[in-house]
Amino acid sequence: MELIRHPSSPVLMPALASDWECYNVFNAGVLYDRGLFHMCYRAQGLDWVSRIGYAVSVDGIHWNRLQQPILTPADASDSRGVEDPRLVRLEGRYYMTYTAYGQRYLGEGEATHSGGGILPMVARSDNLINWEKLGPVVVGQDNKDHVLFPRRIGGRYALLQRPNRNIWIAYSDDLRHWAADDMHWILGPRSGDPCAWDSVSVGGNGVPIETDHGWLVFYHGYDEDRIYRQGLCLLDLEDPTRVIRRPHAPIFWPKELWELRGDVPNVVFSCANPVVAGTVYFYYGGADHVVGLATCSLDDALDFVLHAD
Repeated sequence: MELIRHPSSPVLMPALASDWECYNVFNAGVLYDRGLFHMCYRAQGLDWVSRIGYAVSVDGIHWNRLQQPILTPADASDSRGVEDPRLVRLEGRYYMTYTAYGQRYLGEGEATHSGGGILPMVARSDNLINWEKLGPVVVGQDNKDHVLFPRRIGGRYALLQRPNRNIWIAYSDDLRHWAADDMHWILGPRSGDPCAWDSVSVGGNGVPIETDHGWLVFYHGYDEDRIYRQGLCLLDLEDPTRVIRRPHAPIFWPKELWELRGDVPNVVFSCANPVVAGTVYFYYGGADHVVGLATCSLDDALDFVLHAD
């Protein structure tokens, strides 16, 4: 199985007249709600600081975007940018997980330059425009690629994250406090296989998709050549640390010129895989420069993850 690129892709390009999104727009979180596609995307402009913009679409292909960012750096913890948003509607409200890139965060407004400057953050909103920051998931370590599950598991909120190039799960009662002793490893790079496409690093993509067979998770990885590819795995519904299936073959990799060449070459990186009318809309950053779209049917994705080697 291979995801199919949409003929209109890329679907979002830099706005050349803008000072904050004239260089790159990429790594977009997309949510389908009440008949509309909502996109929050990472943008870089003249100062190379990442901000998050907002766009809306009827068909998921043609987008109208706000002229100003909806989330910008606010203090030392995100002074170098806010990055890679992922969106979920959970218990009647919207939530965004994103990465704050700045100095090392110590808490209570204190920060230092001595490492640890990649901070996984959670925010919530009632309208997808105005966001309340709930705080970091962890402090003191570089951690990203974090995304919330769309419902509680065992009565608690659950979140995938990526410390040390592995995929872990964290739990919380209130989305503000995440116990360090209640974070559990799920899967890692296939480092013992020199032919594996995900032999060096793996991380989660968009919101896990709940199916009768388990949580369908799109994830990314790369090898020694740092070529980013995409794969699938299936996790148990009530115990997501149990990996039911993880096919060996990837489902997507760089091919187009704008995926092979850009701000960071050889990258297809996704933060969104909403399902609309049985179709998975797989939005991804192409070479950290533009937003692309590929699709597949949910049935085909499930058939692949259940039966592929």
